[in-house]
Formats: sequence, C-alpha cells, structure tokens
Amino acid sequence: MNRIPSSRRSILKGAALAGVTSTGLILPEWALAQTGKIRVGLMLPYSGAFAPLGVAIENGVRMAINEQGGKLGGREIEWFKVDDESDPSKGIENANKLVQRDKVDVLIGTVHSGVQMGIQKVARDSGVLTLIPNAGVHAATRALCAPNVFRTSFSNSQPTLALGEAMVKRGHKKAVWITWKYAAGDEAFEGFKESYTKAGGTIVKELGLPFPNVEFQALLTEIAALKPDAVACFFAGPSGAKFMKDFAAAGLKGKIALYGSGFLTEGVLEAAGPAADGVMTTLHYSDSLDTPRNKTFRLAYAKTFRAQPDVYAVQGYDTGLLLAQGMKAVNGDVNSKPALYKAMETAVIDSPRGKWTMSKSHNPVQDIYLRVAENGENKVIGVAAKALADPGTGCRMG
Repeated sequence: MNRIPSSRRSILKGAALAGVTSTGLILPEWALAQTGKIRVGLMLPYSGAFAPLGVAIENGVRMAINEQGGKLGGREIEWFKVDDESDPSKGIENANKLVQRDKVDVLIGTVHSGVQMGIQKVARDSGVLTLIPNAGVHAATRALCAPNVFRTSFSNSQPTLALGEAMVKRGHKKAVWITWKYAAGDEAFEGFKESYTKAGGTIVKELGLPFPNVEFQALLTEIAALKPDAVACFFAGPSGAKFMKDFAAAGLKGKIALYGSGFLTEGVLEAAGPAADGVMTTLHYSDSLDTPRNKTFRLAYAKTFRAQPDVYAVQGYDTGLLLAQGMKAVNGDVNSKPALYKAMETAVIDSPRGKWTMSKSHNPVQDIYLRVAENGENKVIGVAAKALADPGTGCRMG
C-alpha cells in the first residue's frame, strides 16, 4: 500500500473534521448544511393557564408540516420542546436551552408577551430563525425587530385598530375603555384610541385594574354611573368570560353595548353562556368563516386531533406554512439566510383566516373581521378592516 504524504494526511484529517461523505469526497459547505435533520425548537406554555394555547399552536405547526410531507425543504425534522411556564423571568434561560444546549436551527415561540421579550433578546443575539405564533408585544416587530424574527399572529393593537370605526358606524360615539394595566392591555388601547377618535368617537374614561385581577364590580359600578353608549375592552381567556358575566349581572347588558378585541370571546363562549350573546369583537379569524379553505382546515384538524381548532391552532398552522415555504425556497439550507428570509418576507400564506402577506417589519398584513357572539358561536358579520398592517414604528432592519 502506498504511503500518503504527511501533508496529504493532514489535509484529509481536516476534511474528516469538516465532514466527508462515505465515498471520501469532501463536501462543500452548502451541501454540508443540507445533511442531517433540521432541528426545530418549540418554546410554548405546556403547563398553567395557557397550556391549551401551547398545545393548539403545536398541533397547528405539526399539521401544516405534515401536509407538506413531514419534511422541511426535503430534510427530516428533529423536534425539541421547552415549557416556558408563561414566566417572563425564565424567558432568556429557557430560550437558551433550545439555542445553546439543543443547537436548534429554528425557534418557535411563544404565547405570553413578557416571555417573548426574553426570546427576542436571544433571537437578536444569536441570529437563530425565530417565528412568533402568538405573542403580540409591539417591540418584536417595532423597535426590537430583527431580520431573523417573523410573527404569524398579530400585534396587540391590530384587532383594536379595526374596532373604533365599527363602533362609531353603529352609533356608539361615547365609550369607556377597560383593561388590565399591563403591556398587552396598554398596546390594545393604543389601537382602539387611534381608530375610535379618528372615526369621531369620544373616550369618556379609561379604566384599568392590575393583571390578573378579576374583581370588576367597582369599575362596573363606575361604568353604570358614566352611562356611555358602549364599553370597549381587552380581556382574554376565563377572565374574559367572567367579565362578560359580571357585566350582565350588573344590569349593564342590553343598556350599554359591549365590544372588545376578539380575544374577549375566543374559546370562552361556553363558559360565558348567555352573557356573551350580542357582544361584538374584532379579530383576524373566526370559527364560522364560510370559506372552502377554512372548512377543509377545520375538518382535517378535527379528524387529526379530535378537537375543534381555534385562532391559536390557526396561528400555529400558519407558522408551519410559512416555515415550510421558506425552507422549500432554499432546499432546506438553513445557512442560506438572505434567500430564506426573502422567501418568508415575500410569502403569500393561504390561511384558514384568509390569504395574508408579511409587512416590512415581519408582521401579518391581514383582514380583521367584525364578529358577534350568538348561541355559542362568533359569527362573522363583515370585514372591519381589509389588509390591515401594523405600522412597524421604530423598526430598523439591519
């Protein structure tokens, strides 16, 4: 056997460290990037009050990717999961478990806006591709936007940016605003204030209580004394159901119209019961959207998961669609970042909510629907705003 010169041996040794095929040929860097599995990290709430939202989002992501053959750009997927516990103080630590420990190529997360701020820091510092399937915190696609961060849900002010004009059109020109005093509530108010005053409405008073306090009685008494045409609010989950029930119990239902960001009635109509009937909301999705795309999605989801999909499942589904579209454009090469980001920025997502596109600050440009709660269903009664974009204030991609 011929001896290999030492200089040649050192070259081969270096090639082995860099990665070679079974035939001994040295692979170029672009080919190396496409070998092995794409590592996808899910950082979602899997415990606590938001756990059902985390499960719905994961279901949606996996369903979308399974519809594309279960691969991303032709490559198999290895999944990693971290329970974010909806705890902002653990946001950075938990995101780093996926990025530094598990070396994920893609991070999908999360629901809670406070936790998202931790993810945002890690995403900006590490450059890992990050998709936000729910948290609407403004900074993520405004002042702290980044080329590698894409949101598939909404900004906190987007649903309420469509609310004001709808209220004024229905003759409700004097309103009281009520919410929890925290970031999501403040940002929802920003959208409502802009749209309502622009349409000619007057905000009689802005009321707030600490998150997650649900002792509404004193504030409902104050609302009764103010006698506005309408109340507009931002509450979500079981607390939204309690607010609607307390509103009715205080004798305000039928006397003062109640409106809200769509999360007020999302997923809680059964819990709220008759108290929810007649409540009007604005959101980028409704179960009752009468389109072939939505019907097909809902049937497939129900068959797969033995459950009815909600807005969170749709957002997860669209996250999977966006990721699959981006990866297909670069044949699974996660290191081809400029081409990957361009494909995601220019994507048209054929969603159950209706087709949507991505804004320059990486937030959905989407229709917002006006809905009324009726007999346990959020019925669409019109489009409150067509192709509505968040302004992306302060976003500087670079």
